[in-house]
Amino acid sequence: MRRIPFLRVEETIKLLCIEAAHRLPDDVTEALEKAQRSETHEHAKRILQLMLENAELASRRMVPLCQDTGVAVIFVEQGNQVTVEPSPDDPDSGLIEAINAGVAAGFEEGFLRRSIVSDPVNERRNTDTNTPAVVHHRFVGGDRLKLTVMLKGGGCENRSRFQMLTPAQGQTAVEGFVVETVRQAGADACPPFIVGVGIGGDFELACLLAKQALLRPLNSAHPEPFYADMERRLLQRINRLGIGPQGMGGATTALAVLIETHPCHIASLPVAVNIECHSHRHRSAII
Repeated sequence: MRRIPFLRVEETIKLLCIEAAHRLPDDVTEALEKAQRSETHEHAKRILQLMLENAELASRRMVPLCQDTGVAVIFVEQGNQVTVEPSPDDPDSGLIEAINAGVAAGFEEGFLRRSIVSDPVNERRNTDTNTPAVVHHRFVGGDRLKLTVMLKGGGCENRSRFQMLTPAQGQTAVEGFVVETVRQAGADACPPFIVGVGIGGDFELACLLAKQALLRPLNSAHPEPFYADMERRLLQRINRLGIGPQGMGGATTALAVLIETHPCHIASLPVAVNIECHSHRHRSAII
């Protein structure tokens, strides 16, 4: 069994949080550049150019891409031959505690806005550390630990939706739900969007699939031709809505539609849509 020190996990998460907040992934930058070149709406073209300038300034000056530095969503793939040692200060700690320590350190040292409140309904008091993080964990084979940090802003997350459709409603209802969710999101979620769609599984898995879909490269296609065609068709329909960058009109309402699927019950057709803004911040590392 390979043992990874607590402090190494903490340091890795800290650096991923800082890096994600300041530098857009290359595929997002490339998608914005492509949209800027093809956009014919004058205001939309200018807004896309400003988004690219913002990304360049954020990276060069190490200032956050967006003032909403979001919820820290952590995806963990832990090899079944790996364990995380406890903190030198707490013998009962482990992977989750190391992740939260890293998030707290990243938001402190990166001068990132802390947006997490401890009680969602009553006091809504800020935790002052941007923790606890939202952690999605799964075991895989091997002796490596893969950590992915996604910083998810509140405005786009608020416009995400879930629907439990019936199998009889089928493909038409699925596509209609996705397009209507984007239409209702409008300017509130800071377009152009990346649209993650989860189809199948059950109530909670469909939502997780939609968020996991956002981690795919924007220029990738679903491996199944049926769903790859659905992704292309949905992107075309969404861009015909005319919402455009920052809701000012144009042909670039979304940069990509990414679908993930899972088998489901014979009586169910769960569908989730996770809206992501143009500031699509995520970074990964393998230990």
